[in-house]
Parts: sequence; C-alpha cells; structure tokens
Amino acid sequence: MKIEKVPDSIWVNPIHFIACGFGAGAFPWAPGTVGTLVGVAFYFVLHHLAWWLYLAITIILFLWGVFICGRTNRDWGTQDHPAAVWDEIVGFLIVMVAVPSRWYWVVLGFLLFRLFDIWKPWPIRWVDRHVHGGWGVMLDDAIAAIFSWVLVQLAVGAATFSL
Repeated sequence: MKIEKVPDSIWVNPIHFIACGFGAGAFPWAPGTVGTLVGVAFYFVLHHLAWWLYLAITIILFLWGVFICGRTNRDWGTQDHPAAVWDEIVGFLIVMVAVPSRWYWVVLGFLLFRLFDIWKPWPIRWVDRHVHGGWGVMLDDAIAAIFSWVLVQLAVGAATFSL
C-alpha cells in the first residue's frame, strides 16, 4: 500500500488544514479512519442539539466541505487526496442524525460507516469514479453515510421494539 505524501501546505493554508481534519489527515496510516474519529469528536460536541439543528449544521458542514475539499484537491492537483478527511468527518455526522446518544450506537455507526466508505458498493463506487471536484469528494461519503444511517436506524428500531 502506497502512502501519499501530505503537502506541507496543510500546516500553513487554513483551507487545507481544515479540509485535512485539523491535521488528522496527515496521519500516515488509515487517515480516513482517523478523520472519522474527528467526526466522533464533532458528534460529541453536537449530539445534545435538537435533531433539526444538528441536521442543519451537518448540511452546512457538508456544503463547506464541497468548497474546502474541492479547493484543496485542486491546489494539490489531486482528485481525492487521502489526507483531505473532511468528508469522513461530515460523513460520520450524517450517520448519527437522530440516533440516540449511547456509546454502542456511536460504535456501530463508526464501524458501518468505515465499512461502506472502504468497500464502496454501488452506487458509492460509481459516484467516487464519476463525480469529480468537491461534490465528488463529499458525495460518495454522504452516500456511504446514508447506507450506514439506514442500518443504524433499523438496529435502533429493533432494539426499541424488543424492549
């Protein structure tokens, strides 16, 4: 497995720094997983909000991600550099929309999101290969997050129904 060099601009350009998860994307192994852990931290800051406010903030962070990931990748001459992990941060926030804030749902959401983000079943893989720029970077992770969200919601529903 080839580890891509992280451009030094991550440490001096604020857009690159944010797109790279405040430096988390510079981790040499599994930067997407490390970025998702930053998403978990964001979740713990936001989870107490009303679901609609949490969702509104998540949408704003998604749209911000289209800009910052598109700009960072354009500056670096890449399509989706592994260091730009903002998509993983926001992806995890999407997974956790309206999910009860219990540690086991956070763990399940994390594992499912990483599974779908790495595996990339259809249509995630198609979007990853055919949608470019900031939209492409953010959209494939959003779809992986929606797949994960559906499964987490089914699990929450099953657990609630069985109680």
